[in-house]
Amino acid sequence: MIDWDKPRLRVIGLKKHYTDRKVLNGIDLDVYPGQIVALIGSSGSGKSTLLRCVNQVEELTDGQIFLDGEEVSAPGVDQDRIRAQIGLVFQSFNLFGHLSILDNITLALRHVKKMDRASAEEIALGWLKRIGLGDRGDSYPDKISGGQQQRAAIVRAVAMEPKVLLLDEVTSALDPELVGEVLDLIRELKSGGTTILMATHELSFAKEVADWVIFLEHGEIYEQGEAAEFFANPKLPRTIEFLSRMQRY
Repeated sequence: MIDWDKPRLRVIGLKKHYTDRKVLNGIDLDVYPGQIVALIGSSGSGKSTLLRCVNQVEELTDGQIFLDGEEVSAPGVDQDRIRAQIGLVFQSFNLFGHLSILDNITLALRHVKKMDRASAEEIALGWLKRIGLGDRGDSYPDKISGGQQQRAAIVRAVAMEPKVLLLDEVTSALDPELVGEVLDLIRELKSGGTTILMATHELSFAKEVADWVIFLEHGEIYEQGEAAEFFANPKLPRTIEFLSRMQRY
């Protein structure tokens, strides 16, 4: 049973350093069930690294990560089990080129969740129909558009029913006319109650769908707040400058 008043994802004191370079320097954040939290900031501010640390793709330098109260960053925790509960979608799709779209989506269902092929394909085909790709399951990634590939990559993660979905600039590698397809899918996921932490440069979209916005600057949280208030009344100088500059484009 979901406790809506407790964070689904909690990050405490997260640091990520590479020798003498501090990429993240003490991040604290909570994401509640059904909430969308948007990470914004300039390139190099630490957005992608934060997502990769949450998913444990990157090893933490310091700090703790909790999923539904369990410390998933603790030594000895089965990281494959955790990654099955925290889905991560990259900006570059990362679909397996030698597998069909259907096989890309069913792979983790069969090997991680140990589903039989028929059950996994039923779930995958259901999702493909929902996103308008019901007839493309047998196609290979290089035979469909970038927007279709990105939607398939998101569905691959969502099909696992993760507790949290991490989206890393999922529209940045797309042609402008394809961006809308992916944003429509995220809107659908929001309406279905999916818990999402996303890095994005699509500020108008973040304003529309996010519940909470975090502005990262030099690996630290510079300003944050409820989305409507954050965009309408930014408080700090660098936030005001960033939003003004970004909204000119």
